[in-house]
Amino acid sequence: MTLALELTIRMVGAGLLGAAIGYEREMRAKGAGLRTHVLVALGACLFMIISQHGFSGAEKFDAARIAAGVVGGLGFLGGGIIMKTSSHVSGLTTAAGLWVTGAVGLSMGCGLYEMAVLCTALLLLCMEVLNFYSIRMGRNEFSLVFSAADEKSLKNAVDSLGKQVKRFSLTKKDGSYKATLALVVRKREGYVHLLERITALPGVELLSLE
Repeated sequence: MTLALELTIRMVGAGLLGAAIGYEREMRAKGAGLRTHVLVALGACLFMIISQHGFSGAEKFDAARIAAGVVGGLGFLGGGIIMKTSSHVSGLTTAAGLWVTGAVGLSMGCGLYEMAVLCTALLLLCMEVLNFYSIRMGRNEFSLVFSAADEKSLKNAVDSLGKQVKRFSLTKKDGSYKATLALVVRKREGYVHLLERITALPGVELLSLE
């Protein structure tokens, strides 16, 4: 096999593996989808090829220097995807997926085909199978604000939520009370069920839930 053919196989393989990862993200309507993952995989693969073959005749040759730069660059790319709101952080999984996609591209670029394919398979397994369990496991944090005409009704509402209340603040204005609190609930409860439970609390009015 000629060197040109081998490098072509590496580039095409990196693009296909990146597409497999990106397709999964595309189906979940994430910010970084098919094209982004393909580009990351292709870019990382080409950088690795350049690192191995572009400077082989140089007096001081270090094939790892460009690869290390790719890893750092992917960190900046992933940072642009992560979004933080008052109650949760989104984009972490997609950012981590881009980071691993870059590693897949580097693996293909240096000829570690088996590791690249294995990593892609494990990544897709993680995204698909573990996503099913993550929906039902763990907890979510919600930020909610409700008001009441008297302090007793507000206190009873907060007490009924019990240990689910993580943070709590109370203000009084124009004779009415307003409570702002962070609520930690099990993921399996779901947003709709939580909304129904909060609106059913007697003597208080829900102003916002996010």
